[in-house]
Amino acid sequence: MYRQHQRITQAGITLSRATLTNLVKRAIDLLRPIVGAQLANILLSRVLAMDETPIKAGKAGKGKLKQAWFWPVYGDGDEVVFTYSASRSRQHIEDTLKKDFSGTLISDGYSAYASYAQQNAEVTHAQCWVHSRRTFIEAESQEPGAVREALDYIAALYRIEEQIRDQSLSADQKHLHRLEHSKPMVDSFYEWCDRQIRRGDLTPSNPLSKALGYVMKRETALRVFLEDPDVPLDTNHLERALRPIPMGRKNWLFCWTELGAEHVGIIQSLISTCKLHDVNPYTYLTDVLLRISEHPASRVEELTPRVWKEKFADQPLRSDLYRDINHASE
Repeated sequence: MYRQHQRITQAGITLSRATLTNLVKRAIDLLRPIVGAQLANILLSRVLAMDETPIKAGKAGKGKLKQAWFWPVYGDGDEVVFTYSASRSRQHIEDTLKKDFSGTLISDGYSAYASYAQQNAEVTHAQCWVHSRRTFIEAESQEPGAVREALDYIAALYRIEEQIRDQSLSADQKHLHRLEHSKPMVDSFYEWCDRQIRRGDLTPSNPLSKALGYVMKRETALRVFLEDPDVPLDTNHLERALRPIPMGRKNWLFCWTELGAEHVGIIQSLISTCKLHDVNPYTYLTDVLLRISEHPASRVEELTPRVWKEKFADQPLRSDLYRDINHASE
């Protein structure tokens, strides 16, 4: 917004920064129910991915900002919502998923997810193989040979997934293919891990010990994909969707208020989901902000990018500015 205000000023338009901030706030507040409807649909997913990424938001004192978190949630319908919390505690997972979600939750190795799943009988916890791979890479400088073996096992799992994609296998075929090819590889990997742990020269301080301890502790969760063809090997799809937040930390750096951070989560949920569905965010937001005053609240889900694409994308509402620009160009 700071840069937007600069550009407006350079264009010869006098506009208070506070007025610009208020206009953006009012627009995003109009979109809040749409994001709520999108989250409700995500929670109906059989497989749900969740992660957390830090953000500085709100003043914590002179010259200091509070540490806060975005918790993106990604569902079966290629929709993502960036929920916001001032903490990284398990309570936010419980508050977000509530009793609405039953299925498989895939995440990284943060213990709060496993703890949540243990307390919810209808939730199966799966874990990401990419995060497991990263723990071995951290040991590469001290144990290059052993780490190469571990990475070869994991790479083999990804080659099998590539075969599944290339052959466009159905869910049942995918399940059988994983049992026939991936399961023996996982079994071999854990046999290898067991042999490494028994090495007499492997000290507890060795980073390879940490990597082995990580995967051994999470074996059950890392094997979930073998039994459910809808469970991916990793959370890469979610990490791609949340990329604008880490990029933002290098660009706009922080949010001056916690409300501002919440607003970033709301608008980014819609923009990121638009991109996942090949919808132009500008076209979508223009249409929705024009349409929302007349659209029945009971059908708010129709304004989520996934459903909007089916119902309104062919004839989107345009702003007067859009028509004026096109008329002038003609």
